[in-house]
Amino acid sequence: MNKALFFGFLISLFGVSCTGKQSKNVAATVTKPNQVSVLIDDQLWNGEVGDTLRNKLATPFLGLPQEEPVLTLNQYPVKLLEGFTSNSRNIIIIKREPKSQFRIEENEYVNPQMVVHISGRTVQELLDSIQKNDSLIIQRIKASEVRVYQQALKNDTLQNLTPLQERFGLTMDVPARYKMVMSGKRFFWLKKEITSGNLSLIVYQLPLSKFKSSKISTRRIIKIRDSIGRIYIHGAVPRTYMMTEKAFTPYQFETEVAGVKAIETRGSWELSREFMGGPFLNYALIDTANNRVVFIEGFCYAPSKKKRDLMFELEAIIRSTRFVKK
Repeated sequence: MNKALFFGFLISLFGVSCTGKQSKNVAATVTKPNQVSVLIDDQLWNGEVGDTLRNKLATPFLGLPQEEPVLTLNQYPVKLLEGFTSNSRNIIIIKREPKSQFRIEENEYVNPQMVVHISGRTVQELLDSIQKNDSLIIQRIKASEVRVYQQALKNDTLQNLTPLQERFGLTMDVPARYKMVMSGKRFFWLKKEITSGNLSLIVYQLPLSKFKSSKISTRRIIKIRDSIGRIYIHGAVPRTYMMTEKAFTPYQFETEVAGVKAIETRGSWELSREFMGGPFLNYALIDTANNRVVFIEGFCYAPSKKKRDLMFELEAIIRSTRFVKK
């Protein structure tokens, strides 16, 4: 266990009374997104239970050029924290106990917070519970992290998106640090500069009649986004443009954004004839009420940085999308 992390965790607990009671109105400790405090004894953490937990919850984040975990797990022994309540935003508590149970509690000690309780009489019961509920744990923690970020956005200075509302009939919560690059009738582009790179958000749309069904294939998504890159997103060198990286097939899922069905595609982009690239996240919103498919995409260029949390930021912003009247 990382000692610096452990002592930092203990410091966050000093405000707790000797009874271990704490008001749920207390705010959770501010941390980077997708961090999880795992309260588990060293013997379990260093054995099969810990291995299974890491394999299931710290699995590689899809669509990144370099491997990063879906969740970052930080372990703390349960016995050293008895009588204390954690301020961490995400907690997983794993114990050997006479009663076997799995439950997830929201805002159990502080707000916002997601606490996962896993207990079992034997190691095998703990393993079975983790393997049965791993997808649910990731889903609940990720959804909570998105809500936390979106709530923080409401207290931030937001970008004026009147042109987006007028031309596309939608809006989203975008920090003012994102600046307008292009605002046309068919294409909208925002960009935020970061150290040695940038984050981008783009919006475009196509008539629903262009698609035979609401199940848009990965191949079709690639073809559409490559044509958009060829028209609008160019490099500094002439005749270079953004395209989907051919070496890796993107991942695709069905989801929901702004109350409508959406196709989520994650993959890598590259600049033709140039050694530049990065991850992208594309949502195709099936807006049947307006007979169109709206594409909202986030992509980043950050060669010297880890990219999971950058893509999380873009996802949280895109998931704040809502339709408005033009």
